[in-house]
Amino acid sequence: MNGAGRIVRSFGAAEQAVAAAAEAVLAGLLAADAANGRSRLAIPGGSAVVVMRAVLAGLPEAVRRRLRLTWVDERCVPLADKDSNRGAAARAGLLPGDCAVTLPLWWDDVSPGVALGRASAGLRSDFGEGLDVALLGLGEDGHVASLFPGRAPRAGTVAYISDSPKPPAERMSLTLGMLERAGLCVLLATGASKREALQRLRRRDPQLPGSALLRLQIYTDVELEDA
Repeated sequence: MNGAGRIVRSFGAAEQAVAAAAEAVLAGLLAADAANGRSRLAIPGGSAVVVMRAVLAGLPEAVRRRLRLTWVDERCVPLADKDSNRGAAARAGLLPGDCAVTLPLWWDDVSPGVALGRASAGLRSDFGEGLDVALLGLGEDGHVASLFPGRAPRAGTVAYISDSPKPPAERMSLTLGMLERAGLCVLLATGASKREALQRLRRRDPQLPGSALLRLQIYTDVELEDA
């Protein structure tokens, strides 16, 4: 345990880390549904979204039908583009087809300003501007969602990023404030290339957005030094 609500668990294989992260996400959703009659989940793109395969397999149908789903970030590209987080997850069969609400952060046929308004309104009306669980990946530079080191808007619920240091430059992202309010953040980071970022995150490097997340659980196959 690294501070209030923070857990770091390392496993010998990536498959074990994925399975443990899925268990954490599933437990968070089931607890929220039992307490509130619905659960609210935000998911990423990239390799971390593979966690959803086990989550969907373990989620009872009734709970899935009450689920409210959105993304932690989306790239401002067409849904059919290989860089689309939402499109890639759909093509891989990692999205529930029958949940109560599915809220994109980006639509192909609108401007960033319109998308920002739509996403903000949806997060307010369907999510109460909160999340029960946020599933996150981790970039080699330490970014989570599309919140990069030293560049993490906190105000509001969702932000348009016009100059991401990692292409594509234009993105929509939940804000750091929105992630800070989540009941639980589950971060999956596998592969040796993530070691430095994980060590920085474990040390609570203030430049890393993830360091601000107190209710954070990290699952990895990387053996880390003691903080």
